[in-house]
Amino acid sequence: MSSHCTTVNFSIGVCSYVELTPKDTSEIEVHVEDLNYQKRFVHLEDLLSNQDKQLSLIRVLCEYWQPQQGFSVRSRSDSPVGAGLGGSSSLTVSFLKAFGQWLGRDWTAHEIVEVAHNLEAKLIQAPTGTQDYYPAFASGLNFIHYTSDGISLESQEIPKGVFEQHLTLVYTGVPHHSGINNWQVIKAVVEGDLRVLSALREINQVARSMQKAVLSSKWDEIPQLFNEEYKFRVQLTPHFSSPRIEELKDVVLSAGADAVKICGAGGGGCVAVWSSADKKSEVDCACQASGFQILPLSLEKI
Repeated sequence: MSSHCTTVNFSIGVCSYVELTPKDTSEIEVHVEDLNYQKRFVHLEDLLSNQDKQLSLIRVLCEYWQPQQGFSVRSRSDSPVGAGLGGSSSLTVSFLKAFGQWLGRDWTAHEIVEVAHNLEAKLIQAPTGTQDYYPAFASGLNFIHYTSDGISLESQEIPKGVFEQHLTLVYTGVPHHSGINNWQVIKAVVEGDLRVLSALREINQVARSMQKAVLSSKWDEIPQLFNEEYKFRVQLTPHFSSPRIEELKDVVLSAGADAVKICGAGGGGCVAVWSSADKKSEVDCACQASGFQILPLSLEKI
């Protein structure tokens, strides 16, 4: 593998929301709006001993913070479950920011990412990456570099006009499970699978080329880079694609789109579609006519 790997991503307005209000008592009140879950607990130990699945993330967070005062917390997310948009990472960061504001902890980007990915790994009992947490903490267009010295972050303004003219975010309607596909890749790397190692090197090169294209505003290079990434992604494991993703790909390309990019760990979730400005409306209509859901980028929120 290269000694320097790069990830390119950017924030979108598919947001997570956490509202935390301290109480004068030991009582803890939890509202998870997406799961229609609401419960009160007499004190911290009462919450920590409760095994309700809907409490999983808050339980891990409370184990970490050990708050000595009661509070009310309410959360919700705009992201569909298993969309591949980093929704769980965004929600974890939102919780950490809310607790940090209450308990007097100021975060740097790298500090909150370190804690967030460790807590989420504990929650799902599997390794987690770090790239999804950065755009949730500090909005922007990010170039995340992984080197022997650690992680470095470059951020700049999102070219909102360009993305709004060319990019469509489509939900396939099929949730994915990121741990399954990613674990297959990790296992293959540990076992020295040359095909997977080669594909990872190529994906890293695509990411570097994407950074150059974005920084030089060479938007006409994006479709080719999407196509290259797609080719090498499915070489990691064919499960990154799926019949539903292939169906969407056929629909949008037939409608005039230039290329597609699988989001997250694939297998379902969301797909980014790049089209010329004069074809985007036609592509969007074709998606909806075929039963796919278009998610607004909502970049005005960023």
